[in-house]
Amino acid sequence: MGDGYWIGVDLGGTKILAGLFDHQLTLIARAKHPTGTEGGPAGVFARVAQAVDTVIREAKIDPAQIRGLGFGIPGQVDPNLHLVKFAPNLDWKDIDVRPHFPAAWTWPVIIENDVRMGTYGEFVQGSAKGAKHVFGIFVGTGVGGAIIIDGKLYDGFKGHAGEIGHLIIHWRRGTALEYVAGRKFQMKRAKEILDDAPKRVRKEWKGVDLDRVKSSQLAEFYSKDDPVAVSIVDDAARALGAAVGSVVNLLSPEVIIVGGGVTGALGDSFIERIWDIAQRYALPGATDGVRCIPAALGDDSGIVGCAAFARAKLAVASNAAA
Repeated sequence: MGDGYWIGVDLGGTKILAGLFDHQLTLIARAKHPTGTEGGPAGVFARVAQAVDTVIREAKIDPAQIRGLGFGIPGQVDPNLHLVKFAPNLDWKDIDVRPHFPAAWTWPVIIENDVRMGTYGEFVQGSAKGAKHVFGIFVGTGVGGAIIIDGKLYDGFKGHAGEIGHLIIHWRRGTALEYVAGRKFQMKRAKEILDDAPKRVRKEWKGVDLDRVKSSQLAEFYSKDDPVAVSIVDDAARALGAAVGSVVNLLSPEVIIVGGGVTGALGDSFIERIWDIAQRYALPGATDGVRCIPAALGDDSGIVGCAAFARAKLAVASNAAA
């Protein structure tokens, strides 16, 4: 397809990241905007368009040089139909995204699940570079996962392979992993604990809007041994560890990437705790040689993966048409 530029957009529950890359996937410009929920899908796409416009202006390139855009969306997507089937953290269901693309986007757009794109970014340029069998688990507003088998991103029969956040960890109650480890749901649990907590504990959280708590705030409370934060973070680590151990037994990955905003804020000790618990649930010898490591690209995992995946997909399409 020749030289040119690629755009990666990572749409998260709280923030939109956009990056512009050259053909070698060197990051040229980067922009960050709040996601917000105002205006529904149209409002979100207006903010996405602003982020994309920002990186194009900062890079001072002609939009005609852009070869494609990869778009990571937090939920179930059908890439072929450009359909978001279900994105719980955005409250989207059966949304056709094409009518929301700005008229200025004259380049091809490839959509995929955001965690698949984050994992793909780590596979191409990050912690999992050089590996063939990778599992990615990203803990942020929710919990998502992705599978790479024999060097290829695996979508499965219906296109939602890897959705570990919806793995049921308490079958009697129907409790999913995301309901314990995702920040959105952790804050619901925090409210329940605070409603029955001693006055001295409630005082520490006075004035905190639990609906808008950032991962950095949660990590700060945790670092101070706040009993509410310690309880919800430890529950999250235990649930994630059990799930990762189950993944090791099921898929036998070579590398497990743990990323996302909550993970990044809590740091390596959180990942070490997850892995320690995972090994208790794994089959004998199943974790030998397996690496459970943080995402090396941080917040940029998604935009790198989106740009790289768009480049790969469109190159395959171009070669097939030739």
